Amino acid sequence: MDQQTASLALVIVIIAVALAFDYVNGFHDAANSIATVVATRVLSPGVAVAMAAFFNFFAVVVFGTAVAKTVGGDMINIDAIRVEERLYVLLAAVIGAIIWNLITWWLGLPTSSSHALVGAYAGAAITAYIWSNSGIGGVETVLKAAGWIKTITFIVLSPLIGMLLGFILMVSVYWIFHRVRVNRVDRIFRIGQLFSAAAYSLGHGGNDAQKTMGIITIVLVSGGFLQMAPGNKLPDIPLWVEVAACGAIALGTLSGGWRIVKTMGTKIVKLQPVGGFCAETAGAITLFGATAFGIPVSTTHTITGSIVGVGSAKRFSAVKWGVAGRIVWAWVLTIPAAAAIAAGSYFVVLLVEKIFGVVS
Repeated sequence: MDQQTASLALVIVIIAVALAFDYVNGFHDAANSIATVVATRVLSPGVAVAMAAFFNFFAVVVFGTAVAKTVGGDMINIDAIRVEERLYVLLAAVIGAIIWNLITWWLGLPTSSSHALVGAYAGAAITAYIWSNSGIGGVETVLKAAGWIKTITFIVLSPLIGMLLGFILMVSVYWIFHRVRVNRVDRIFRIGQLFSAAAYSLGHGGNDAQKTMGIITIVLVSGGFLQMAPGNKLPDIPLWVEVAACGAIALGTLSGGWRIVKTMGTKIVKLQPVGGFCAETAGAITLFGATAFGIPVSTTHTITGSIVGVGSAKRFSAVKWGVAGRIVWAWVLTIPAAAAIAAGSYFVVLLVEKIFGVVS
C-alpha cells in the first residue's frame, strides 16, 4: 500500500471512529434531552427519545458552525505536532473520549462528552509533542489560550447560568400561577414541556454535534484534503460533515441512555411538569446563547445546573446535594481523565502502527 492510499485509509478510519464518538455522545447525553420530560411522565421514554433524536438532527439547518471552528481550530495548535503524527493524535483523541464516555455511562454519571473530547484531544497532542521532542520544552505552544479560556470559563458559568435561569423561571411561575389550581397548572405545563424539551434537544444537537464536526474537519486538514483558512483558522465545514455528525448524534439518542436518565430525572430532585418546563427552558436558552457565540459548553452541566436551580426554588432541601456533589466531582475529573486515557491510546496507536506499518 503506497503512502497516499494508506493515509486516505487512516483518514477514513478516524472519521468513522469520530462518528462513533458522536453516536456514543448521543446515547450518553440522551438523558440531557429527555430525562426531565420522562421523569414528569409527560412522554414515554420511546416517544421522548424519538422526539429528541429528530431535533438533534434538525439542528443541522438551524445553527452555524462557530462551535466546530472553536474545537477544531482554536484549542490545539496542530502545527506544533509533526505532520506524520497528526492523524495518530486525532485517532487517539477520539478513542480516549469514547472510552471515558463508556466508563461514565456504565457508572451512570452525567459527565460532559464535550469536555471528554477536548480533554482527550489535548492529552493526545501534548503526549505526541513530548514524545517526539523528548521533553516538555515548548509544550505550551500545543494549546491555544483563547479557545481554552472560553471553554474552561464556561465549565463554571454554564451550570451557574442554567441554575440562575431555572431558579428565576421557577419563581416567576410560582408568582404568576399562585392563584391557579394545581391541576390546571399541571395540564398547562405538560403541554408546555413538549416545546421546552424540543427546544433543549435542538440546542443539544446544535452544540454537541459541532464538536465532532470540528474534529473531522481538522482530520481532513491533517490528511491533506483541506487547507487551513487565513490566520491558522479552521476552514468552512463541508456540508456532508455537518449532516453526518448530526445524524450520528441523533442515532445515538435513539439508543437511549437509561442509566443516566435515572440519575438526571429522579436522583437530583423530584420534578413535576412545571419544574421540567423551567429546567428545559433555562437549559435551552443557555445552549442557544453559547452556540451563537461559538462556545463549546457542556449540555450535561447546563441541564444539571438548571434542574438544581428549579429544585432550589421549591426549597433548598429539595435538592439531593450528595448526588449533585458526586456529579460535580465527575465533571472535575473529566478533562484530566480523558486526557490520560488519550495519552495511553496514543502509545497504543503507535504500537499498532509499528507492528502493521499502517502509514509508514
